[in-house]
Amino acid sequence: MTLRVVPQEKLEMEHSIVTGRQYRCFKQSGVTYLAVLFLVAVMGALWAAVGEIWSTANQREKEKELLLIGAQFQDAIRQYYEHSPGIQKKYPGTLEDLMKDERQPGTQRYLRKIFIDPMTKTNNWGLVMSPMGGIMGVHSLSDVHPIKAANFLEADSDLTGKQKYSEWLFAYRSAPLDVPVR
Repeated sequence: MTLRVVPQEKLEMEHSIVTGRQYRCFKQSGVTYLAVLFLVAVMGALWAAVGEIWSTANQREKEKELLLIGAQFQDAIRQYYEHSPGIQKKYPGTLEDLMKDERQPGTQRYLRKIFIDPMTKTNNWGLVMSPMGGIMGVHSLSDVHPIKAANFLEADSDLTGKQKYSEWLFAYRSAPLDVPVR
């Protein structure tokens, strides 16, 4: 077995990289690669946190919108009930009755449109039926757990502690008549 001696210049040339006009010799240790991997991991974690915050903020906005729309339905049903002609008060038979009251001589509108449920993104609402007949309220059909569970306004105090949006009922309950019991 013969041993060959290779000149130092030839060894350097085999392990060098062409960068521009010069030949540079360096060792590839992978530090840059590890730094880039760490940076990508940190950025992924940050984007996940931002996504979670955005999702929570988006759900809170939908809750506010649901409370506003629910109050508008509740007020429209109250107006329909209170503007009933004659002595016998009636709740609307359909939600469309709130857009045009056929019982009045002129056109009477309590709502301009049937709102879209912000939780389900449809205009399908759960209906709260009155024992006397008709619709006395609405609720969302969403089974998602609400973020807001307390600190409601007094008008919405019935919503405290509910576990699903479908339990948030927006209903108008007429005052009981003062009828003496015999």
